[in-house]
Amino acid sequence: MTIDASRAAGLTPAALQQLIKDGRGPRVLDVRTPGEFRTVHIPGSYNVPLDTLREHRGELLAHLDEGVVLVCRSGARAAQAEQALAEAGLPNLRVLDGGMMAWEVAGAPVNRGEARWDLERQVRLIAGSVVLVTGLVGLFVPGAHLIGTAIGAGLTFAALSNTCAMGMLLSKLPYNRGPRTDIRTVIASLREHS
Repeated sequence: MTIDASRAAGLTPAALQQLIKDGRGPRVLDVRTPGEFRTVHIPGSYNVPLDTLREHRGELLAHLDEGVVLVCRSGARAAQAEQALAEAGLPNLRVLDGGMMAWEVAGAPVNRGEARWDLERQVRLIAGSVVLVTGLVGLFVPGAHLIGTAIGAGLTFAALSNTCAMGMLLSKLPYNRGPRTDIRTVIASLREHS
């Protein structure tokens, strides 16, 4: 699988399914939290959460010499992982267009575990709840509504910068972590399936 190393191209779910079916499947790295991965993932994919990938990208490089497809929920975290790995010098990167959402919509095979709320839904719940509560409290306590305004500013920044501080904080909660992803275990698994 030849891929331009200067810029990761997207890969449709149908194209990835065909590569896997033809036996030419690339390594699939799922950069979501362990909790999200346990809920649903592409069979044969490796869970390397974005924070772990960023921290240990040098160690991963030696074990990712063929084509790599990066996956997250919708594509944003996978694009960040692509940037981190490309900066470290890894060629042959692709991002699954639309992430796991598109993969599931396409009816592609998945391994399912216990259902959990994904990070984006958790962010919407927390941000919406804070805005709602501070708006109501603001009726009685002058200035309380400014907390909701700050949350709105943070969400606007998150959209413009394609990052989400609230999502990063929520990913640290035990609910989202699941079993800790140990880089030695990931590397051993990558070696095992070379």
